[in-house]
Amino acid sequence: MTRLLRSSKFWLLGRAWLVVIGFSIAGISQAQIPQKRAALAPDEGPVFQEYRGVKIGWLADEVRKKLGNPANKGDEQDFYVFSEKETAQVLYDKGQVTAISIDFMNGAKEVITPQQVFGADVEAKPDGSKYKLVRYPKAGYWVSYSRTAGDTPIITVTIQRFSPQ
Repeated sequence: MTRLLRSSKFWLLGRAWLVVIGFSIAGISQAQIPQKRAALAPDEGPVFQEYRGVKIGWLADEVRKKLGNPANKGDEQDFYVFSEKETAQVLYDKGQVTAISIDFMNGAKEVITPQQVFGADVEAKPDGSKYKLVRYPKAGYWVSYSRTAGDTPIITVTIQRFSPQ
């Protein structure tokens, strides 16, 4: 019987240490969550808020007055061709802008840079491509920057309102 009690003490002691270690690990991982959330949801507003003067929430008529006649016009989307190297899509929901996506082909003039989108450069991957997306909850939308790899990259900058939940 003494043996059983002695082993029970060690078992309980070992179990107590496991609980302490478990809470320590949970505390460390909880301490890291606010840092991750801060990176995904910055409190400051977005640097990039409009394209050619058009913003999220505008009415389709306002967009068309500002940008002119689209190459392809629709109730849910307009497609603009500003040059053979710069195009834009403006998406609508019930007549209001919900997303703006701009594409710059290699050699385009006045290409939007990561500094203009985020206020800082985006680190390139080994193949030369770049990608970053930042959510701005207070503004109600996210902004992304994407650059393809290769000698003739395509740069896409997108602003999109959060989907209703």
